[in-house]
Amino acid sequence: MPDNATRVLILGHGAMGRAFETLLSARHDVAVWDRDLVTGVETQPLEAAARGREVVMFALPSNPHDELAARLAPCLATNALCVSIAKGLDARGRTPAQVFAQHFGPRRDWAFLYGPMLARELQAGRPGFAMAASLRPSAGARLQALFAGTALHLDCLDDVHGAAWAAILKNVYVPLIGAADGLALGDNLRGFLVAEATRELAGIVEAMGGRADTAYTLAGLGDLVTTATSASSHHRRLGADLATGDATQLAASGANIRSEGVHTVAMVRAHALFAWERFALFALVCDFLDDPARLQAGLDAYLARRFAAPTGR
Repeated sequence: MPDNATRVLILGHGAMGRAFETLLSARHDVAVWDRDLVTGVETQPLEAAARGREVVMFALPSNPHDELAARLAPCLATNALCVSIAKGLDARGRTPAQVFAQHFGPRRDWAFLYGPMLARELQAGRPGFAMAASLRPSAGARLQALFAGTALHLDCLDDVHGAAWAAILKNVYVPLIGAADGLALGDNLRGFLVAEATRELAGIVEAMGGRADTAYTLAGLGDLVTTATSASSHHRRLGADLATGDATQLAASGANIRSEGVHTVAMVRAHALFAWERFALFALVCDFLDDPARLQAGLDAYLARRFAAPTGR
């Protein structure tokens, strides 16, 4: 182990947890904490696992972030860095960035990694790309140093809340793009929907207090294109299945990682997080999820409004 090895704790041993373990184990002192989803039994008490760790990586969905961050805050060293990859809203409609801000505050380094970084490709040694989004430049620099020499390449971004909303909301649009593919509506429509989704995403990010241009970074556009076109994308396949009358995946997946976009739509509407009716493509996704059979009519109406001839005097 190199003399400058960092003591890292990975929370969660799913696909991304294993990918991070693969990337970091050769250069750093890596430990893994996990919890059985059925019994709740932990591999060891979280507080003991975190003792002396310099970096804690949340390779977990959004819902457990509040509980785990609350447990970690009093026992981590003051210079410990907490980082998450979660791209969903919790049951109260909060982003993981909002949860971290509550528990870790302005005096601790915390950050998020958002971008095209599919776990299977990272584990195979293929390149991944992400924004290291944090309010403090020191956190981004530490993450770049941590992953130096690995297949994961990082840019830094200080718009952490904008990055969180971009990464979360892009999953809302992917089922729609997958549905268009499932109905064989063409490559041209896919390209149009990606462009429209990114433009609308920028407007929502700005409405939520972020910067509009964050939607065009790896956290937004980069991740959107990857998720919307990857053959292994659960979000894309869910949309394609719904468009062809198969709701099995939606019924089986609930609010877990396979349907983050669906869960996000539900949380936005339930908690009135923003005026979603003002965003026509978001509203079209809502209509599609409510009644997939209306998709073609909804797309036709969207295109008719979008390209309506200007009215003269």
